Amino acid sequence: MSGAALDVAAVKPWRLGARTRKAVLVLHLASVGSWLGIDVVMAVLTFTAIGTDDQSTKALCFRVLELVTIWPMTVSGLTCLLTGVLLGLGSKYGLTKYWWVVLKLVINLLLSTLVLLALRPGVAELADRGEANDLAVPLNDMIFPPIVSPTLLTVAVVLSVFKPWGLLRKQKPASRA
Repeated sequence: MSGAALDVAAVKPWRLGARTRKAVLVLHLASVGSWLGIDVVMAVLTFTAIGTDDQSTKALCFRVLELVTIWPMTVSGLTCLLTGVLLGLGSKYGLTKYWWVVLKLVINLLLSTLVLLALRPGVAELADRGEANDLAVPLNDMIFPPIVSPTLLTVAVVLSVFKPWGLLRKQKPASRA
């Protein structure tokens, strides 16, 4: 091996500095908290629309649902994803080293995708119906997002705290050449 060649084992992995890591972690936690809060607002609006006989209240819930869910939820989800990736890459945990990190990444990708591909069209249709006072729409499908999303986000938080299951694959001991 030439003197110019790098010894791969001697290269330290990139890590976030302590202050930067804490700032990214705060942003990560704030994005999860806001995402959960948006889910609570969505649940209140959805179950209010389901439980009321007042047509004006139902129409208002439909219209407000679009304003307070899709784009705020998308921003929170993408912020959570970006900060989670930064934390994974810039810490000892990595992105694909531990089961719990991979599962959190899958949960975030799944929920972010569902918001844009499944929830957005349904909420947009409800908002249009609310604007037109066409309120004869079954809301059965709308009860799932405010139940599934907070449940999965809570699972992700629990995974972060307890860090179960260990390494994804066993680490090979570094060989000495």
